[in-house]
Parts: sequence; structure tokens; C-alpha cells
Amino acid sequence: MFHFDNSYQRLPETLFSRVAPTPVSAPSLLAFNKGLAAELGLGPLPGKAAEIFAGNDLPEGADPIAQLYAGHQFGNWNPQLGDGRAVLLGEVVSDSGRHDIQLKGSGPTPYSRAGDGRAWLGPVIREYIVSEAMHALGVPTTRALAAVRTGDPVLREDGPMPGAVLTRTARSHIRVGTFQVLAARGMTEELQALTDHTIARHYPDADGPLGLLTAVVEAQARLVAKWMGLGFIHGVMNTDNCAVSGETIDYGPCAFMDAYHPMMVFSSIDRGSRYAYGEQPQIAAWNCAQLATALLPLMPDQDAAVAEFTDAVNRFGDIFQPAWIETFGAKLGIADPTPDDVPLIQDLLTLMAQDRADFTNTFATLDRDQFLQREAFDDWHRRWQTRATGPRTTPQVIPRNHRIEAVIQSAVAGDDAPFHAMLAAVTDPFTPHPDFARPPTEDERVARTFCGT
Repeated sequence: MFHFDNSYQRLPETLFSRVAPTPVSAPSLLAFNKGLAAELGLGPLPGKAAEIFAGNDLPEGADPIAQLYAGHQFGNWNPQLGDGRAVLLGEVVSDSGRHDIQLKGSGPTPYSRAGDGRAWLGPVIREYIVSEAMHALGVPTTRALAAVRTGDPVLREDGPMPGAVLTRTARSHIRVGTFQVLAARGMTEELQALTDHTIARHYPDADGPLGLLTAVVEAQARLVAKWMGLGFIHGVMNTDNCAVSGETIDYGPCAFMDAYHPMMVFSSIDRGSRYAYGEQPQIAAWNCAQLATALLPLMPDQDAAVAEFTDAVNRFGDIFQPAWIETFGAKLGIADPTPDDVPLIQDLLTLMAQDRADFTNTFATLDRDQFLQREAFDDWHRRWQTRATGPRTTPQVIPRNHRIEAVIQSAVAGDDAPFHAMLAAVTDPFTPHPDFARPPTEDERVARTFCGT
């Protein structure tokens, strides 16, 4: 099934630790992504699928490792992090490119920091649903290949929970924090090797560290513009959760907004609103600046490089703003959006914030019933009609927090049907699915989301 070519394992071994997944007692398959498997050239579901995706039966050619990285967590430097509950089996190469195959929740590693290295069923379901929804919405993202129940309980604050393992794919799991750990330790040769590897893997036209930085800045700016157009809040934009490939990675306390507000926060650990919806562009640029700092030791003239790297990071806004205008222009059916359309877009968002209008349903319907200030909306609507010359490209369905929580509760009780129903709806997001478009009632509203530990 897997045809591995494990290029990351050929890098200096300071970047990882060799560790095998810890077997589980009674694996059973919850989901298998046949479409993704076909894209990766993996063929049909293997006979021992549950054992493979639980980590009990390593496929031929796998070379399991846990990756090392560091990172700024909520702005504070942590000199050593790493895959504390994930094991990278290796990389597969197909017509769709090179992709990592990683098991999440597969047991302890040298970077577990006293944790058990396991995941319980809830975060596995959340990441499966949200990552596949993001892919269907056209957002670069890691993806879910399979989910397995382990048959073993996982002890958490609320008591024992059913254990699970997610098989995740990514163009790579190289993070800003991967560069940071080598720079912080003065490992210049290893840093050069990682840089060369990343350029060859993701940005073959990039010229050296400056070219890599420039490419990552562009990828992150375009990525976050897509997030903003969906009302998506990552929730934990630490540098160790910032993939240099430009993919969305690590769906922990993430959420999609229901009622719109630019400073909306869901993450239970984001007490200072550092990663609020409206702060995400600035944080992504800040993360790119940390990458620039990490790459600086590779430059022969570091004084000159500081100016060049600063210019590269400062281009973030020049890339983000047109991408943001394009994203919201498409949602409003503006065929040729320009900076002159920013007031029109922003006035709608301001009215939405004032009236707590539902983000997704407002753009899906442009219905005045979403608003309390209906005359103000009517005035805006007349202005919009002078610019609406094309089709509107905006989702009808997103993975709403309250529906995810309901799916998790059902799965914990042994009923997987709601999971599969929701997955079908959110992976067909431009088709109306009335049951999944409904915002939460006050009793259903989810105010806080949590890390998937």
C-alpha cells in the first residue's frame, strides 16, 4: 500500500528521534479517506487497516521518527518542543507530490514532556472533520487519511475517555520552530541542511535563505487571507504550529465563528486574545519574522541580510491585502475587486459585528433578516448591487462548533452515524445542507474550544 521514500530521515539525526508507535489493545477503524488514498497512490483499503493506522503493524518501508522543534508559544520562547504524541512513518510520492504519513496519538516519544502521547476520540474527530472541510473549501491544509479507535481508555481531567489515533498527511511537517531550534543551538551546518531540504521540497525556485523566506511569507499571507474569508480562527498560532509549506496545521482549539466579531476568541488557553480572528494576519507576519531571525546565521553578511530579511517580512501586508480583497470580493460576487472595494467590504463586516450577524449565513444569503439594522443593510445592499457582476463563491456549510461537539458526544456513546453525516456535508460545502447551516441556539453555543491533548 505504502511506497515510502523517506527524505527527512536522511537529514542530520539531531532533527528527530527514532521511535516506534506504541501498540494498542483493540484497534477498530472509524474512518478511511478513500479519495485521499487514491490521490496518494495508496490503493484500496488494506486488510490490516486498523492495525496499520493504529501503529500496531508498521508497513514495509516505514522509518518511524518523532520530529524535534522549538517555538514561541503565545510569544514566549520554549527552547525544546517536538512531536510529543505523533510519529512520522515516512513519505510517499505520487502524481500529487510528496506527502508525509503521520500517526497522531500513537504513544509517547522523547518529546512527550511527561505526557502519555495519546489522543482521545474527541480531538481526533475534530481534526478529521475540520481538516477535510478546509480542503473542500480550497484552503491548503494537512489532511485526514484514517481514524482508528484504540480500545484503550485515555485518562484526562474529566476522567477516562476512549482513545483514538489519527493518520494525518501533509506536504511536510517542517515548521518555523524546526528552524528555530537549530538556530538557537548554533547548529549552522544542520540549519543549512534543513534549509536546502525545504527549498528542494517546497520552493525549488527559491534562491537561498532569502528566497525561502520570501516564499514562506507569500504562502502564509495567502493562507491567512483564506482563513479570514471563512471566519476561521486557528486558536494557537505558535511558531511550532506554523508550517513553512503554507498549509494549515494542528487543529487544536480552532473554531469557525457563528456570530461575527473581529476580536472573537474561542481557545481556552488564549487568555490575552493574542490569536483572535482579527489578529491572525499580524501574528502570521510575526511568525515569519521569527523564521527570518532563525535563517540569519546562514548569511555571510548578516548586517546586510537584516535589511533584506526585514524587507521580505514587511512584504507580508502587500501580499495579504490583495489576497483578502480577492477572497471577500469572490464572496460578494465582485468580478474584479480592487482596493476601492475595501470600504464596501468593511462596512458590511462592521454592520455584521454590530448586529452579531452569522458570518457564514450572511455571506451565503445576503439576507436582511440576518440584521437588526435592516435599513442600514438595505443601504449597503444598494451599494453592493452596483459592484455585483459575477457569481458569489462562498460556502453554505462550515464545521460549526456545536455540531462537532454533538458528533463527538454521539461517537463517545458508540454512534458514528452523526460523524459520517457531518463529514459528508462539510466536504460538500457549496451545496445547501439546511440542518448543518443552522447556527446554534443559546443552549448549544460553544464558547470555548480546547487543545487536543
